[in-house]
Amino acid sequence: MKALRRVLTLQAAVWALAGVALLAAPRFVLVTLFDQSRHQEFAWMRLFGAQALGLAMLMVLVAHRVEELWWWSWAFAFVAVVTASVVLLNAAFGLAPHESSVLWWVFSAITTLFSLGLLYGLYAASREQPFPG
Repeated sequence: MKALRRVLTLQAAVWALAGVALLAAPRFVLVTLFDQSRHQEFAWMRLFGAQALGLAMLMVLVAHRVEELWWWSWAFAFVAVVTASVVLLNAAFGLAPHESSVLWWVFSAITTLFSLGLLYGLYAASREQPFPG
């Protein structure tokens, strides 16, 4: 349970930080820091920031009661694995010519590590305490 709690807490912190940054200053984060296109609608990024912050809050709730609710983390693992897949494929094949790939590779590495961490944490938790039911 310790591994799963640590991963959930760390991932919640990263998602919360990213969510707040995108809510507060999407243009600065995306255009200034990561050299993304200047011609985009930032309302979508603010919505993504709000969703990331909400997801982080749920991760913290599950982490605090991980002994009872460890299996709820499958939802976070699903999101992490799908996100990592989409981001990795976009970084490898979906960028326009001369578009900066730094953000996409960083995002890919982070989401892949969280995917692996959650899957390992779920494996360890399932060995400690069987699936309820």
